[in-house]
Amino acid sequence: MVTLGAEGVLKIAIPSDGALYEPTLLFLDACGLRVNQENRRRYTASIPFLEGISVIFQRSADITDKIEEGSADLGILGHDRYLELRKEDGLSKVVMNNLGFGACSLALGIPDSWIDVSSIADLADLATEFHNKGESLRIATKSPRLVEGFLLSNGISHFSLVQSSGTLEVAPAMGFADIIADITSSGTTMRENHLKTIQGGTVIESEACLIGNRSSITEDSQKLVLANRFTEIIQAHMNSEEYFLVTANIQSKGADELSRDILKRSVVEGLVGPTISKVYSRDSLDWYAVTIVVDRNKLMDSVRNLREMGAASMTVTKPNYVFESESDNSGRLI
Repeated sequence: MVTLGAEGVLKIAIPSDGALYEPTLLFLDACGLRVNQENRRRYTASIPFLEGISVIFQRSADITDKIEEGSADLGILGHDRYLELRKEDGLSKVVMNNLGFGACSLALGIPDSWIDVSSIADLADLATEFHNKGESLRIATKSPRLVEGFLLSNGISHFSLVQSSGTLEVAPAMGFADIIADITSSGTTMRENHLKTIQGGTVIESEACLIGNRSSITEDSQKLVLANRFTEIIQAHMNSEEYFLVTANIQSKGADELSRDILKRSVVEGLVGPTISKVYSRDSLDWYAVTIVVDRNKLMDSVRNLREMGAASMTVTKPNYVFESESDNSGRLI
């Protein structure tokens, strides 16, 4: 276990509970960056694959502040939470967005009894009616910054925000708000509480993101090296999700002729070209193993083309990582 306050130690904050706790651990594990937490009550951990990194478990609501103040160097949280809590002139920045998990929406929830309100334009008209009566459209939310900006950008200026840390779906039924703006994944909870979403009523679509403190990382050469390695491993794993590795056994007069036949078909030429090796079979025929990397959406086209070329058998595997020829992570971090 690395010493938390030691010089050069890269500190990474991840959610200690809530919807992103398990998905974050599973994501890092899939990247080969397994977090070694001795027990759930211990709020520091390590990543054995990368020495010099200390993982700090924090509430999602606190991670942005920890990055801003430099108590942590990198952090994983929902993009919506980051945009809500970040400082305009702060030191934090998004290093990697859309990590592929934690997908959700911050959306308006309208009582389903409001049959005349089905779009954001209808809501704007209703807010004006409230104002003309000397009333204000009350909106309960945990994300006042994002909601206010969204409403103003949609021409709704007559409203009041009701901040609540509890369950928002009951706000209209309890009478302390008219509508809500809350995080939803499927909309089921809203529907079960007699609320509906409306056309154009999504404030933001969000996934988990990686944020960082520009100063704390770039001013320490050891931290910068570790941060580069950490982010490059994540990016290489995310790149790999878009590809399959296909190996086929094909009979041919020679490797050169086979390579020419393959390169005529762009769908099976791979990222740069095929890898071809001799297969020593019992039938003494000229067999070759052809290996290509293909886009996931071209897999079946590749299989069909290889069959047309006489492929006797094919195996398909997933690469764990696809590294680029050069890393652009230094630019992201700086």
